[in-house]
Amino acid sequence: MTLFGTAGIRGPVEEVTPRLALSVGQAAGEPGETFVVGRDGRETSPALAAAMEAGLESAGAVVRRVGQVPTPALAFATRGRRGVMLTASHNPPADNGIKLFVNGVEYDSDAEQTIEDRVASDGSRLARWDEWGDSERLPVLDRYRDAVVAYVRNQFGIRSEKAEDGIPDAPLTGLRISVDCGNGMGSLATPQVLERLGASVVAVNATVDGHFPGRESKPTPETLSEFSEFLADGTFDLGLAHDGDADRLVVLGSDGDPIHEDTVLAVVAAHYAADSDAADPVVVTTPNASARIDERVRAAGGRVERVRLGALHEGIARERDRAGEDTEVVFAAEPWKHIHTAFGGWIDGVVSASAVAALVDEAGDTDAIRKPVTERPYRKVSLDCPDDAKSEAMAALEIALPDAFPRAAVETEYGVRLEFEDASWLLVRPSGTEPYIRLYAESETVDELVAEARAVIETAVADNR
Repeated sequence: MTLFGTAGIRGPVEEVTPRLALSVGQAAGEPGETFVVGRDGRETSPALAAAMEAGLESAGAVVRRVGQVPTPALAFATRGRRGVMLTASHNPPADNGIKLFVNGVEYDSDAEQTIEDRVASDGSRLARWDEWGDSERLPVLDRYRDAVVAYVRNQFGIRSEKAEDGIPDAPLTGLRISVDCGNGMGSLATPQVLERLGASVVAVNATVDGHFPGRESKPTPETLSEFSEFLADGTFDLGLAHDGDADRLVVLGSDGDPIHEDTVLAVVAAHYAADSDAADPVVVTTPNASARIDERVRAAGGRVERVRLGALHEGIARERDRAGEDTEVVFAAEPWKHIHTAFGGWIDGVVSASAVAALVDEAGDTDAIRKPVTERPYRKVSLDCPDDAKSEAMAALEIALPDAFPRAAVETEYGVRLEFEDASWLLVRPSGTEPYIRLYAESETVDELVAEARAVIETAVADNR
């Protein structure tokens, strides 16, 4: 039985049912433990939340209901306790999901496996009748927004004459921003935070609606086409767009063109590395993230370490365990999803939106923040591969790809990643949810690199079907 993917449990509501939510709640709940339960705006989320609360309480846990909130706000509320978010993030409206947190961090793979084992055993974990937990409402959204505003004022505030103490109350005064909330949970946080930071904000698709009538929940260049057109006349200094639960962020320039997610990551990572007082500032990212991140972090005095996709929290813990007294994990991110470690251990698109806005304000415009980043052509290709052939195909590729590219440095911990002397790179990894092998590549000659790698991959798949 496999319940958890790279981001909790997620799938069609015919699979993510109230029965499953009840079972997961009973498997996760412990007598005396406090769980904060939140949900997104999907039509099925209230029923799933009710089932989850029943499961937790019947296992003896105490439940604190926070209602509709962005996933980052739910994570914020789990500091010092546990939590559950009912959300399918950027998936279609007919999907839903379950994400578990402890002390502001997503459950690691061992904790998720424990839940899976308990659900699979179908054994009753009911507490005694007089040990069942209770529930009550816990307001958290205002406290979360306050905390984001305070963090950004201090971490990204522009030191100028705007305030006597050097940290302005409204560091974004004069900045014009449009936010596409995608009818998701970002509607409840990002416009409000940016306005309190002084920006002039116009929010679109800012009514929470589980049908996502404004656009699809996943923000891509295609789904954001109308928003790009809205921005194209240059009225705004930048555009920001979220997915359904506001953990993802897409940044668009004043001309409406999306800025590559790895460029955004590189800009924010470089800020944290340069701003750190540590002698050895570390940024954790994933194998599919561009070498442009390594270049900018090195230039800022830091270094980059990688961890498997969907496991940033595990990478942070690993690097902290390895750390000496001069080392600090200053930032962790994969494309579109950022963890601001000085604020909390969770992915937070609301903080990212505010941080990027502050960096644009300081630099002058989006072109200025992009200028130091070398942006090579990038491709992502999905190649057909049956699930039962993935393991053998990847084993073959660990040999075949280095043979095909003998001058590359090779890493095989999270797929097969090849890095070249000119900072070109490619990554080959199996999809965890679909019958594909993914190929990522970045190079000045990316089409040739992809064509050569594709031929090697297709041969390996054909030989191992």
